[in-house]
Amino acid sequence: MYKQNIINTQKHPYHLVDPSPWPFIASIGLFFLTFGTVMFFHNMSGSLFLTFTGFLTIIYVMFTWWRDIVREATFEGQHTKQVQLGLKSGMLLFIVSEIMFFFAFFWAFFSFIISTYSRIRLIMAT
Repeated sequence: MYKQNIINTQKHPYHLVDPSPWPFIASIGLFFLTFGTVMFFHNMSGSLFLTFTGFLTIIYVMFTWWRDIVREATFEGQHTKQVQLGLKSGMLLFIVSEIMFFFAFFWAFFSFIISTYSRIRLIMAT
């Protein structure tokens, strides 16, 4: 029932994530990218180097983190059917929540615009 292989012998169908350095390195890259861009807007020296260093760090982290995820899924066999179902349902819930967020945002925006227009019309009529 459970997929077992030489690298990973697990007694449950769930994937427990190993500690990863990529979130920390990505945060450093984002820090460099943000402050390099701010320095560029203020015409400070060294800003382009800092911006490109941050950008290249983010690109490097993206490729290596995805490489690790593909390695976990294909070679280590840690993405069982239960894990795949969880990933798919999590992505579906994320997309639905984004749709609801934008619906609520535009609902509030149009409601504000319409109510403001109605108030102005009432003021102008009197």
